[in-house]
Amino acid sequence: MAGKTAGKEKRKKKGRRHGLRRKVVVGAPPGELVATPDAPQAIMRAVAVSGEAIDERPLEGVGDLAALREAHDFVWVDVVGVDDVEAVRAVGEHFGLHALALEDVVHLGQRPKAEIYGDHLFVVGSLMHQPAVDVLEREQISMFVGRSYVLTFQEREGDCFEPVRDRLRSGRGRIRRSGADYLAYALLDALVDHFYPVFETMAERMDHLEERVYGVDDQGEVVTELSTLRHALLELRRQVWPLRDALNVLMRHDVPIIQPETTPYLADIHDHLVRLVDMTESLRESAASLLDVHLALQSQRLNEVMKVLTIIATIFMPLSFVVGLYGMNFDTSSPYNMPELGWRFGYPVVLGGMALVAAVLVWAFRRAGWLGR
Repeated sequence: MAGKTAGKEKRKKKGRRHGLRRKVVVGAPPGELVATPDAPQAIMRAVAVSGEAIDERPLEGVGDLAALREAHDFVWVDVVGVDDVEAVRAVGEHFGLHALALEDVVHLGQRPKAEIYGDHLFVVGSLMHQPAVDVLEREQISMFVGRSYVLTFQEREGDCFEPVRDRLRSGRGRIRRSGADYLAYALLDALVDHFYPVFETMAERMDHLEERVYGVDDQGEVVTELSTLRHALLELRRQVWPLRDALNVLMRHDVPIIQPETTPYLADIHDHLVRLVDMTESLRESAASLLDVHLALQSQRLNEVMKVLTIIATIFMPLSFVVGLYGMNFDTSSPYNMPELGWRFGYPVVLGGMALVAAVLVWAFRRAGWLGR
């Protein structure tokens, strides 16, 4: 039973790594929302704005939205828990959202993008969580923007939108006066800004690995950690690059929902994304360079070891010759056959000669710089 559970968790992690976050029913009609068994109930919150007035409240259901929208200029509805398909469907029917876009909300792991559906926009972004230094998790954030509403769909509690909520509550800046398109910009800006702490952690990790590469400890783990870091950077690139293209769609197309006053702010987000793309490429190149340096240093250390072993073997070669010469079983009765075998001082003279040969070789190798300095 434990083995089956472990296998299931392994397949789940593998599916998340490749973007297969939910099983797709083969042959299902386009736009059909497939319910998830035992899915928790979605949590819905609304922030309605009318001039300088604001009304923030939790929602029991979609039925509370009609009066709220009628009494205010625009409303922001945040839905947490996209596994609750009935809640997603109800919100979509109330606002008249396109069925294909709602399908992308439920089927997680979508590529960041921006699509235009008549009277509303659909934007998919990514919120990167980093529960540990070497762990990077992606959460899909789906957003709909209409003339008088902004909808956000999240997988779970905990987001990067709290600064936007604080600005709405306090009335700082122009967020209350500028309409739903500016609110959508503020949410996208918060989403993009959330990438920066992740990149800072990656950069610090890179500096730490660089110190370890040039050190002498834990060399066996450096390659694994560099590979993990490169995989995380690749995942960041997969999320940042398409989001930059999505901003291009919003800026270059004539989108009536987006006011001309909001376009420069979207261009500012685009500049941030370009910077993040450059940071991703720079860190990936640094990781590749560190890996090459690590392999070169390992090869150099191996060459040093082989050189020392070769020198030791060279020193012992003449000594082995002498020992082998005197180890031959020749007849010693004749004075012409190795006469020093019968000499009283033969043994110490041979040992001294061998020591002298070894000392001369060591001195010669050190003088040549092959054996230390």
